[in-house]
Amino acid sequence: MAMIKFTLNGKSVETASEPSTSLVWFLREELGLTGTKWGCGQGLCGSCTVLVDGRAERSCQLTLEDVESAKVVTIEGIPVSHPVKQAWLKESVPECGYCQPGQIMNAIGLLLKNPRPTEKEINQAMDGNLCRCGTYNRIKRAILQVAGKLPV
Repeated sequence: MAMIKFTLNGKSVETASEPSTSLVWFLREELGLTGTKWGCGQGLCGSCTVLVDGRAERSCQLTLEDVESAKVVTIEGIPVSHPVKQAWLKESVPECGYCQPGQIMNAIGLLLKNPRPTEKEINQAMDGNLCRCGTYNRIKRAILQVAGKLPV
């Protein structure tokens, strides 16, 4: 079996795991990185969102083969001092917390692509990330704060 190589949270990863292995399961089961959550398994809820080459992607829909040579970042690769994580705390976004890693990763992906999104652009970008606790307005305020559209 061929080795799959990619960068994960700034470190080189090499694995002989089956290339068709789901990225979310590899992260959780093989590497013990459980911050990336398993939700629907169909890419609809967003709880498994990671960054792949700077784009927010659903890790349940990706295989190891899909991330060959890519730069993957999980919630564990985002420092506590990151502006998005700090805004999340300031706006008291987390309640149960299950969806928050995916929400944060999706927000970072949005801000990497569009550092000054409008409320409409935030709503569109975050639409696929579900939150049972309904913290959507706090999520939007946190993103606007990082984008410089709300006072810190």
